[in-house]
Amino acid sequence: SNPFEVKVNRQKFDILGRKTKNDVGLPGVSRSKAIKKRNQTLLKEYKEREKTNVFKDKRFGEYNTKITPEEKMIRRFTLERQQNYGKKNIYNLNEDEELTHYGQSLAEIEKLNDIVDSDSDTEERGTLSAELTAAHFGGGGGLLRKKVSSEQQDEEEEKPKSRKELIEEMIAKSKQEKQERQTRRESALELTEKLDKDWKEIQTLIARKTPKSERNDKEVEKPKPDEYDMIVRELGFEMKAKPSERLKTEEELAKEEQARLQKLEADRLRRMHGIDEEANKKRPSHMSADDLADGFILDKDDRRLLSYKDGKINIENEEEGEEEGEEEDNENEEESQEESASEDEEDDAADGHSDLESDLESEGEAAENKEEKKHKANENESQNVEKLDPKREAAKSELPYTFAVPESYETFKSLLAGRTIEQQLIILERIQKCNHPSLAVGNKAKLEKLFGFLLEYIGELATLDLPELRTIDKLVLPLYNLCQMFPEAASDSIKFILRDAAHDLEEVIEVKGRATFPGLDTLIYLKIVSLLFPTSDFWHPVVTPAFMYMSQLLTKCRITTLQDVIKGLFICCLFLEYVSLSRRFVPELINFLLGVLHISLPKNQAQGYTVVHPFTPVGKNLELLLVCDKEDLKSWEKQNVPLSTVTRLKETSRTEINHTRLSCLALCFDLIKKCAVLYESLPSFHEIMHPVRILLTQHMPVNEYPEKMQEWYHSALKELENKVKHYTPLICEKKKPVPLKQYTPKIVKVLEFGRKQAGSKKEQERKQLIQRHKRELKGAIREIRKDNQYLARMQLSEIMERDAARKRKVKELLGSLATQEGEWKAMKRKKWKN
Repeated sequence: SNPFEVKVNRQKFDILGRKTKNDVGLPGVSRSKAIKKRNQTLLKEYKEREKTNVFKDKRFGEYNTKITPEEKMIRRFTLERQQNYGKKNIYNLNEDEELTHYGQSLAEIEKLNDIVDSDSDTEERGTLSAELTAAHFGGGGGLLRKKVSSEQQDEEEEKPKSRKELIEEMIAKSKQEKQERQTRRESALELTEKLDKDWKEIQTLIARKTPKSERNDKEVEKPKPDEYDMIVRELGFEMKAKPSERLKTEEELAKEEQARLQKLEADRLRRMHGIDEEANKKRPSHMSADDLADGFILDKDDRRLLSYKDGKINIENEEEGEEEGEEEDNENEEESQEESASEDEEDDAADGHSDLESDLESEGEAAENKEEKKHKANENESQNVEKLDPKREAAKSELPYTFAVPESYETFKSLLAGRTIEQQLIILERIQKCNHPSLAVGNKAKLEKLFGFLLEYIGELATLDLPELRTIDKLVLPLYNLCQMFPEAASDSIKFILRDAAHDLEEVIEVKGRATFPGLDTLIYLKIVSLLFPTSDFWHPVVTPAFMYMSQLLTKCRITTLQDVIKGLFICCLFLEYVSLSRRFVPELINFLLGVLHISLPKNQAQGYTVVHPFTPVGKNLELLLVCDKEDLKSWEKQNVPLSTVTRLKETSRTEINHTRLSCLALCFDLIKKCAVLYESLPSFHEIMHPVRILLTQHMPVNEYPEKMQEWYHSALKELENKVKHYTPLICEKKKPVPLKQYTPKIVKVLEFGRKQAGSKKEQERKQLIQRHKRELKGAIREIRKDNQYLARMQLSEIMERDAARKRKVKELLGSLATQEGEWKAMKRKKWKN
């Protein structure tokens, strides 16, 4: 290198973190330094990328002080077993487990058992004497000299002993001590044996039993057991807990219930046909004299005990017993004759074949006996039929225990026709149990049809002249059970009903321009929706359409009769039931209640409120709830408005109609009170209920109403007025007024591009930071790019080295093959020439 091209920058002090500019600058030196630095860092990391030279202590719980050593050992043993479990051959059944103790195999430890020599001391086996340990492990001579006596020390000073002599002397001394200990032990054993023999000889002379009187005096009272001991013994003798029966699945319960009902039905059919199980039991037609009567059951113990009186058998008791038996037989002769007619026949037949039959009986008498027996048998059969008739009638009148799911609505209706509500519920329950979906494949579709049939049946009951509301109320329970089993089919059925009702309402409005409230069946369907499905959801496939349909009824159906008012109030009650949890605001509800209050006022009255459709401020349908008869006002009592009054309101008297009007008005006050409680948290509550408050305070003739009605009125008004205004109404935000356009000049700063503009100190520091950040970012990107290029070169050099080695090996192989081929051809040529 040219020395004139070398540039040296010296630095007085070394400062950490500062880039140095005092390096010797040569052409290409900075690049070679960067490559050298990358060789020391990047290349080293690249070569050691797959190597690990760090030892990690992976023993379980080694540095955990909260675990005891026993738990550590148990946990390590289980982990070792888990690791070795998967590595073993699962099909090797003769493989034994290797048990370890502190890392050592127990099998190897057992092999290294120390063999006890006969010469060795059994008590002190395995211990070494102090001289031996000092000689072998303590350096030898120094400790041995301390044990030698003073005379020997004088001799050693004159003539020191060698190490071999000292060890031999020590071995001889240890053997001598061992021999002495063995002799002492043998002598002690001989003395104990001799003492045992002498004791056995003397023991027979010393043994003497103490008399009972002395023994009782000397007996020491046994200590009474402690309470703790008694409790422990009781716990020991306590009954151990027995495992309870497992809970059965729904399928198992359904199968058991089906089997039970089938058995009961078979029993009912047997009783209905007059088949008696006891009569079907086979009885022996003939009983031999040699029969031991092993199967004889003694129903009544007529045996008598033998008694003797004055040395003779007492016969009087026997005669009295016989007389009593005869009297009882005479009294119960008629009853037993009917019941045991068949038995007598069999017994007579058995007696006819008996081995004890009298030989003196004539043939004529036997024929007469046979005719009498036949006559008796016929009479008994007729009596049995008369007895079975009431049982058959009872079995016929009893409900069957198994039912098939009806395929059509007519079949379903005929199945329930003429039955009481309790019987109808039992039939529906047995249909569900006998045709559970888990018992057969097609039962699910059949029960889904049953839900539709039951809905149609409820609608038909509601459309009768006298609607059976109590029956409908009871039938909701099986309807709910079916809905829980098949929610999709239930929702489809009810959606179909609601869709048809809404479509009919729209058609009537298009044709006539107005609509009337639907029938009682549709109102009951709306009530059933709230019982079967959740009404608090934000959106529901069944409840949401029902919600919309009810809101259309309150806004599009005109109020022309008192029945319409009752139906509308029923829908208002349903609305409050629907939104009781979600607290959703229903404007149709408030408007309808306002209209109900409006039609209870006289026509010619000043208004400070607006009435919304379907109510009109002027018309012939006003004053539907107005009651002017003072006697009816006095005689009115608060009562609920039954829904059945919708169908039979025309047949009632004028007084009852007035009472119904007052009950509707009281219900309206109650609904206003509930709305005030429900919607008190709304921001615009006061604005919403303002028309209702005006109508109640300014227009209602409260003094004319009964006292009970006044109480309902004041409670509703109190709920409206006591609500504090929690929220301010929404208003538009106040904005600054837009200034007028003026013709003042706009001063704009002229920027000189290419120069740094002057500014405040903070602005200059901010620009400097941005500049430094850009510079550092560029430098980092440049270094990363160079590092990637360096790594790419290293990878390419490795690939080229591998390729060159592979080519070299291929050439060597091809060369060796070529030489082999040449040698083979030369050898072949040589053979051919020969």
